Amino acid sequence: MIRKIFCLICVVFFCGSLAVAQTHEEVYQKPLKNVLDEVAVRFNTKIIYADSLVTDRIVNSAPARITSDIEKTLYSVLGPFDLRFEKDGDGYAVHAFQYSTISVQDGKEHLDLLLKTYPTSVAWGKRKLEIKHNILEKVGLSPMPKKTPLNPETKDKRVYKDYSVENVRIEVIPGVYMCGSLYKPTKIKGTAPAIICPHGHFPGAKIDEFDFTGHGRFREDMQVRCAALARLGCIVFNYSMFAQGEMSFQIPYSDHFIPFALTMQLLTSIRVVDYISSLKEVDINRIGVTGASGGGTQTFNLTAVDDRVKLSVPAVMVSCYMPGGCPCETGLPIHYLDAGLNTNTPEIAAMAAPRPMLLTSDGDDWTQHNPLIEFPYLQKMYALSGSPENVELVHLPYDVHDYGKNKRLPMYRFVAKHFKLDIKNIEDKNGDIDESCVIEPYQKMLFIKSSAELPANALRSVDAMKQQLKSLQ
Repeated sequence: MIRKIFCLICVVFFCGSLAVAQTHEEVYQKPLKNVLDEVAVRFNTKIIYADSLVTDRIVNSAPARITSDIEKTLYSVLGPFDLRFEKDGDGYAVHAFQYSTISVQDGKEHLDLLLKTYPTSVAWGKRKLEIKHNILEKVGLSPMPKKTPLNPETKDKRVYKDYSVENVRIEVIPGVYMCGSLYKPTKIKGTAPAIICPHGHFPGAKIDEFDFTGHGRFREDMQVRCAALARLGCIVFNYSMFAQGEMSFQIPYSDHFIPFALTMQLLTSIRVVDYISSLKEVDINRIGVTGASGGGTQTFNLTAVDDRVKLSVPAVMVSCYMPGGCPCETGLPIHYLDAGLNTNTPEIAAMAAPRPMLLTSDGDDWTQHNPLIEFPYLQKMYALSGSPENVELVHLPYDVHDYGKNKRLPMYRFVAKHFKLDIKNIEDKNGDIDESCVIEPYQKMLFIKSSAELPANALRSVDAMKQQLKSLQ
């Protein structure tokens, strides 16, 4: 009897031990936040992420996922959670995966199928209305928010040879402030055309430390582009993306990598058109927009939903198989229609027709097939709209993903041609484009330099911004 009782006690003890002991997997589990912090330390880099992306997420077999290569490590660590990363300055930014990149062949077949659905201009007109409605609905701008006063402010005007620069701040919705740089020709006869310049994603800066060196609208290539367009005869507005530039004093830079960034960037671009249209020197019948990469996405999205844009130059972004890599481009399902065929970036870009559009592409990214796939599609759409001469392509097979000089030069000539400007304004004696300008340090371009300078009504969280936006609808 005693022996039986002893055996029973042993069994109970052993089973109880199993109930509380860690499994083999659990021994090697770590919270995702801890793993990312460990990776940052090990590779001596920065990894930026929103807390909402890592909270309550556990990495199985965590030590085995850390290799000698940081990007292989990040793929292994983030993949199980459907998270992605992108190079950002001297570190990496983590964001939610929203859209898949399909094969080139699938992208081409989708374009071919779309073409069959609108054999006439009437059918295409109906499709455009469906796409516009879908974009605005999916980003949460249907109904469009009530337009509130922009309360524009300008300061620190600098006058250089043939152009000037001012720091600008506008209030997109009450409590949400966006800053930019306004470039003007020094001599304006009557009115001048305007060009809006969203900047897109490119490495540089330490935004979370409020160091904007080489980033966003402060980049050298952005300043060169804006100054040259001003010298050509345009009024140019170059503004910061959501949670970047001075807005990073208002909300964390990590908030750029959330779906709401797409909502606010499209709304901000629309409000920028409101602002630029309010300037007495601007010819509202000659407003254009150009940007590269994520700025290219803003270019064709804005053109698609705002008929006030009369010319567009989306650089290195129109692709039948890659819709955009950041939540500010694809964080919300703007490419997915509730009824009918889904759309894509070439179809959204085609909504510019018959308004002039110049496409630029290169051989080093997802625009490498533009000459054979996307541009022929756009030519057919412009022919359907009765303006085949208004769409052009500049393909640079040996160029890379940027808005470099090789892409800027044809853009200047395209703008001059369609906005009736004298290209000689920026040509040297040999007939070559002269991009001479003053490159300013970012400190001179800031409207404010700390969070302490924000207006008293500035909203300090995304939730507060969402509530404010909703109250205007």
